[in-house]
Amino acid sequence: MSRIGKQPIALPAGVTVTVGADNLVTVKGAKFTLSRKIASCIEVEVNENVINVKAKDDTKETNAMHGLSRTLVANMITGVTTGYKKELEINGVGYRAAKQGNQLVLNVGFSHQVCIDEHDELTIEVPAPNKIVVSGPDKQAVGQLASEIREVRPPEPYLGKGIKYVDEVIRRKEGKTAAKKK
Repeated sequence: MSRIGKQPIALPAGVTVTVGADNLVTVKGAKFTLSRKIASCIEVEVNENVINVKAKDDTKETNAMHGLSRTLVANMITGVTTGYKKELEINGVGYRAAKQGNQLVLNVGFSHQVCIDEHDELTIEVPAPNKIVVSGPDKQAVGQLASEIREVRPPEPYLGKGIKYVDEVIRRKEGKTAAKKK
């Protein structure tokens, strides 16, 4: 049995969870509504203030889906109550970001500007020219959009220029020293 899957999920006030046909779990909060289809080998029980996720049998695949399904439902509940956010930082001389309408415009050393659109429930904020904050209710979608922004100019190991996550540590390399040793 999955240790994570056995843990009950506390249901906060103001959040409703319904399980529909084909194991479609819908979580509705004050601002957002998220839906996700859970595997057929998993059963989701909604009591008054507690949600239990149970496996229908005891196979290896079902145990893996048990923990995953419980985590997905818990992430949906956290998403509609508090939401998720990823912060990115831009390093480099002349590298900057700006918000124009619902687009993020990046100047990161290319001959052109790179424009990235906001998605449906995700918001992109630029509190400073070298800071980007991606936020929204869906953990996977927030991480995916932040990854796409980072992918435009990943940090390089020699000077550290590029777009990185705020908590990311870039392993720096030393430059060539053969020319200096004469």
